[in-house]
Amino acid sequence: MAAPIAYSLIATDLDGTLLRGDDTLSDRSLAALARVADYGARHLVVTGRPAPRVRPLLDDLGSRGLAVCGQGAQVYDAGADRLLWSVTLDRELAETALGKIEAEVGEVYAAVDQDGVDGLTLIEPGYLMPHPTLPAVRVGRRDDLWCEPISKVLLRHPELSDDQLAATARSVVGSLATVTMSGPGTVELQPCGITKATGLALAADHLGLGPDRTIAFGDMPNDIPMFDWAAHGVAMANAHPELKAVADEITLSNEDDGIAVVLEKLFR
Repeated sequence: MAAPIAYSLIATDLDGTLLRGDDTLSDRSLAALARVADYGARHLVVTGRPAPRVRPLLDDLGSRGLAVCGQGAQVYDAGADRLLWSVTLDRELAETALGKIEAEVGEVYAAVDQDGVDGLTLIEPGYLMPHPTLPAVRVGRRDDLWCEPISKVLLRHPELSDDQLAATARSVVGSLATVTMSGPGTVELQPCGITKATGLALAADHLGLGPDRTIAFGDMPNDIPMFDWAAHGVAMANAHPELKAVADEITLSNEDDGIAVVLEKLFR
């Protein structure tokens, strides 16, 4: 079957979007994505998770193709288990950015995702993983976070909301890094200029596709660049207000198979 004229590339975030709250995929979502493949369209995961934390989910999807990971800092080839492209966050710049943020808001707790297909997630004392199912290695002090190249820094504040922390970070970090908010308890610093859109554009070009045939699904402000790039952006019912404000469409929540609802209409 030929793909419907509207979309040949389906770009989906994971947490709060394609995945349910328990990090699982529903049978309905899997069936909808299989239907997309039957029509010849491509599904591309575009997530803040680093490549090593995405690999098991791609196995569940039966995907041996590409995935955009680390907020766009990595384009991962699941079939070859290698990074086609990656960019790291300069560790000195990361330390400087953290210092500027803490000068404004007091102590924050930090974690890092190391670069590479086998990179670890390291967390300093006091940092709590927003997704307890994701593996992480606790280190003894902050200096230990910088032992290997990193793709991003994750921040949490003991009192400020994510919106407050992200807003303050953006106001002081400047060109040192890109600040994103990708989920509850997840404010991040990534290489300057890197977003989900930059990674998505690279992966789409590799597939011979472009924004005019792309529909994107997401739930958080870090998905805004992806919506700006794609022809059509669909926010989940549980999405952050900032994303809903720029979405072309709002579907049901991730718990109610919101992606499947849209895909079933497009790929009848």
